[in-house]
Amino acid sequence: MVVTGLVIILLLVLVLPFVFKQVEEQLEIFLFIMGVAAAIISGVMNKELLIAALEHPIMIASAVLIAGALFHILREQFTAFMQKVFEKISVSVVVFLVITILGFLSSIITAIIASIILVEIIFQLPLGRKDKIIICVIACFSIGLGAALTPIGEPLATIAIAKLDQEFLYLVKLLGKYIIPAVLVFGLLGAAYAARAQKKEKNVPTADELAVTVDKESFSEEEIEQDTWRGIIIRALKVYLFVMALTFLGEGFQPLIDLYILKLDYRLLYWVNTVSAVLDNATLTAAEISPKMTTMQIEAILMGLIISGGMLIPGNIPNIISASKLRITSTEWAKIGLPLGALTMGIFYIILFVI
Repeated sequence: MVVTGLVIILLLVLVLPFVFKQVEEQLEIFLFIMGVAAAIISGVMNKELLIAALEHPIMIASAVLIAGALFHILREQFTAFMQKVFEKISVSVVVFLVITILGFLSSIITAIIASIILVEIIFQLPLGRKDKIIICVIACFSIGLGAALTPIGEPLATIAIAKLDQEFLYLVKLLGKYIIPAVLVFGLLGAAYAARAQKKEKNVPTADELAVTVDKESFSEEEIEQDTWRGIIIRALKVYLFVMALTFLGEGFQPLIDLYILKLDYRLLYWVNTVSAVLDNATLTAAEISPKMTTMQIEAILMGLIISGGMLIPGNIPNIISASKLRITSTEWAKIGLPLGALTMGIFYIILFVI
């Protein structure tokens, strides 16, 4: 009965945001309800879980709130700075630098801070909204990968290091040979797309125009959340609720993970871990990783979790922050994230298990 209930909830989480616009628009509330339901069905809803769910989002939501306030206060200076950047450097080069630098820095400044910086730069790009979304998704894959190199970057890496009882640079040595080239490739992919998008844009605003005009498509009140104090606070609260929902979902699905996922061969587990596109990959890391595993098994599990985290909005903190700021819907993200993630998963499967 418990397993049936959890499978139904998982299907609802995977399907409803793409079927009903109301669910898509209120994704945080929907995931929160699903998370609470999963925790209740699993019988894990208790005082400890409630406290953990209330505490986990504090750091992330606080960072979003503080950074949002700072960028709001310094908006004119930042816009002027970006204007000067676009006067001297092409958009494609800027995109490459942003994707690669933030990808690597995320392991030091955390994925949270990297994604906050990302959305502010994305907001300034002289491109249409559709192009910004594609570049944003590519960049979030890069940040998600790079952040996994150190235990500072994201919870997945922190838990992996703790579970394996390894030194600080263990994941750099273990996964760096995969992640570093991947971040560079995502940077090149983003740059190539930006160059192509600029050529197709018939009326792309110049750097001077960008400072005094507002592109209706890119900066519509309906599409991109405007930086007002109210909007900054609401965005931080949405992120708080989102992370809280993922905490409940992660704990709630633990029985399903224990019964079925942990028994799978690591090559199959690599693909099954795509469920981290909607579940907290830190929870899956805690459940799956063991110091008794071989290096190959650890690599397969972690790479599967890290890559698939970029596929859908709930999969990673950078996705959540970016989607909230730029008002990217679940459908819009999935149209880019799913094929890009599947292709990346396929390439790394060949690298890990075939070559």
